Amino acid sequence: MNDETYMIETRDLTKIYGNGAEVRALDGVSICIRRGEFLTVMGPSGSGKSTLLNMLGALDRPTSGQVFINGQDMARVKDLDTFRAESVGFVFQIYNLIPTLNAKENVEVPMMGQVRSRRQRMRRAKELLGLVGLEARMDHLPGQLSGGQRQRVAIARALANQPAIILADEPTGNLDSESGEGVIRLLRELNRELEATIIIVTHDPAVARQTQRVLVMHDGKISDDHTVGHPFEEDLKEFRNSGLGAALRQGDAAALQWIKERELKSLRHVVSEI
Repeated sequence: MNDETYMIETRDLTKIYGNGAEVRALDGVSICIRRGEFLTVMGPSGSGKSTLLNMLGALDRPTSGQVFINGQDMARVKDLDTFRAESVGFVFQIYNLIPTLNAKENVEVPMMGQVRSRRQRMRRAKELLGLVGLEARMDHLPGQLSGGQRQRVAIARALANQPAIILADEPTGNLDSESGEGVIRLLRELNRELEATIIIVTHDPAVARQTQRVLVMHDGKISDDHTVGHPFEEDLKEFRNSGLGAALRQGDAAALQWIKERELKSLRHVVSEI
């Protein structure tokens, strides 16, 4: 398939940290992501999820391998700051809003280095805050907003320069379930309306179920890559990738005994409540 089909492509991407006992944060990762895809990257802590996101956003350089964004080899890009400002929007778990600026001013920040007048920046910020449902909160400081509202401001800020790619690192990690669902619903709507390529790093299977595709990482490698199916199928896949699921596939008698003991404890609890 022609490379131009993909918005993002990595080839044998490797990132090694440490001078003595080296740590392979990424170990030969090769993936292709089409324009307009909405996908999640899952895996345990230390599996390489955030390192992969940093590579895709040109926040870090690989030890070896290549990253192509929209057909462009990142190793050949001389001004990565400009590339990031024009092509990638970032959404973080801790929002990273400037506390002394109101919502509108925070959204204007990425546009400061662009060729836009102050009036154009203000108009764009108002437009984006309207898009994320915060028209009535644009003059509020971050401290005057709820966690979900702050994350919506962060998403509006990520859209400021009309990026083709949005990278979100645990965007619901600090939110309650209702606010988290609202943020993912918003990202899904933006994916449909703006046709932006959106990649979310998450630990939450409920978030993954709302995207189109899931990449699962272990020890710096992609261990699973599948299209999201029926919720029951997703539950089975999640269980299969768990430690207990692996033990059961290998016929681990101790794991089977653990299940039996759990069932007995549950039954005793139910009986005691009667």
